[in-house]
Amino acid sequence: MTNRKAPDREVPDAGQQRWLSAEEQDTWRAYLQATMLLEDHLDRQLQRDAGMPHVYYGLLVHLSEAPRRRMRMTELAQGAKITRSRLSHAIARLEKNGWVRREDCPSDKRGQLAVLTEEGFAMLEQSAPGHVAAVRGALFDRLTPEQAVQLGDICRAIATGLQPASGADLPWLR
Repeated sequence: MTNRKAPDREVPDAGQQRWLSAEEQDTWRAYLQATMLLEDHLDRQLQRDAGMPHVYYGLLVHLSEAPRRRMRMTELAQGAKITRSRLSHAIARLEKNGWVRREDCPSDKRGQLAVLTEEGFAMLEQSAPGHVAAVRGALFDRLTPEQAVQLGDICRAIATGLQPASGADLPWLR
C-alpha cells in the first residue's frame, strides 16, 4: 500500500512501514502513467505500421546489432529483459513471419541461436523511421536536453538497482 503519508525521509523503526510522501506518491503515479501510456503508444504504432508488438521490434533490434545478426536465446532474453518462456513464444511468432530462424548453437548442444533473416532485417529497416518518429514525438520532443540527460541517468540508476548481484530472480533466468 502506498497511500498513507509519513513524515518526509524519516527512517522507520524495524518492522515499521515507510509510506510514500505526498510528493513521492505524485511522482510514482506520474511515472506509472507515463510508462504505461508510452508503451501503449509505441505498441499501437508498431502494430499499425509493422504488424508487431513493441517487444518483438526490440528483439529484432537486438538481433540486428549482434555479430552476424545472431544471438544465443539466453543472451537475447537478457538483453530484452524478458523471461525465456516469453522469448520462446515471441521467437515462434517471428519465425512464422519469416523474420527470425533458430539454429543450434555450435558450442553448446543444449543452446539455440536466434538469427535475424534478410526478411526480418528488411522489416526492421522499413519500420524503424516510423518507430523513431513515435519515440521522438512521445518522449524527446517533450523534454529539454537537460531533462533527457536526467531521464537517462535516472533510468540507469533504477535498472542498476533492480539487478541483484546474485541475479537469482531476474526475468531471463526464469
